[in-house]
Amino acid sequence: MKYVSTGLFLAAMALAAPSAMAADRVVNVYNWSDYVGEGVLDDFTKATGIKVVYDVYDSMEVLETKILAGGSGYDVIVPTDRNLARLIQAGVIAPLDKDKIPNLSHQWDAIAKQLAGYDPGNEHATDYMWGTTGIGYNIDKVKAALPDGPLDSWALVFDPKNAAKLKDCGIYFLDSPDDMIPAALAFLGLKPNSKDEADLQKAGDLLASITPYVQKFNSSEYINALANGDICVAVGYSGDVLQARNRAEEAKNNVNIGYFIPKEGALIWFDSFAIPADAPHKDEALAFINFMLDPKIAARNSDYVAYASGSKDAQPLIDKEIIDDPSVYPKAETFEKLFTTTPNDPKVQRIVTRLWTKIKSGS
Repeated sequence: MKYVSTGLFLAAMALAAPSAMAADRVVNVYNWSDYVGEGVLDDFTKATGIKVVYDVYDSMEVLETKILAGGSGYDVIVPTDRNLARLIQAGVIAPLDKDKIPNLSHQWDAIAKQLAGYDPGNEHATDYMWGTTGIGYNIDKVKAALPDGPLDSWALVFDPKNAAKLKDCGIYFLDSPDDMIPAALAFLGLKPNSKDEADLQKAGDLLASITPYVQKFNSSEYINALANGDICVAVGYSGDVLQARNRAEEAKNNVNIGYFIPKEGALIWFDSFAIPADAPHKDEALAFINFMLDPKIAARNSDYVAYASGSKDAQPLIDKEIIDDPSVYPKAETFEKLFTTTPNDPKVQRIVTRLWTKIKSGS
């Protein structure tokens, strides 16, 4: 989800190149890297005449900071649920003109209902993809380093004894407190959505105890690192890990990648299309969102990124390997273990920010 493939990068750059026709319509999209199917941006331009300038970020914190500052110039952004809620509360997200997005009729009601917990009435956003935060691992390297490793538990990385044995083959953590702290809370048997300072401190202490064994905190580079066999474990997003698995298979490099949702529970998250309040090209943004919600396009995107789509009507068109993969579309018993989290108020956010700084610095 967070690595720019060469083909997509070149396509995006070509679309972003200065045109002799300065009056051409344009839409400025700010999204995770490697998060759109091959050829989709070109097809949007062919269908609408609107050129796409596609810029990428590698963490939600970067996106949130830019949008809160204002004047970003972006027309379409793809925030994750908690970030979306904070941006809406800050008044920097425009309400959707739903009359100009007829393909909203194809969206999945069950996912829209979940998203409404962050965007009441689904007034400001609509889901693009959703997934889980779990553990991706190199099957052979983990077996060699930790023969009896718990391949169903956060203990694989949160137990210092296990982390120490995996250090040499490489551990990556997401550079995201919104993902890592709830995971640590779940492992500790505490409420993943806890706002209690004592609970958060316990999670922070746990993560800080693992920091010496973590090679890197990054929310994008683990895809290639896993695919190339450079690391053995990554806390990451479901579709990203499956992309790593697919790339390893395509490369025929004998790297075998697995993914699991820990038994203690895991975060389910939603990435949604939204339009900044100060977007310079709102009509073009609406056209882009509508195009992306077309079931045929939604299926192409889901096939490429290996994430579950927010489009219900896309499901019959999605590759069977993806729609039948419980890592992408979890079974009912797994769903029961998934949890959501809510945005932190300013006081709690300051605590989280302080903890995260200490965790990453190892202090």
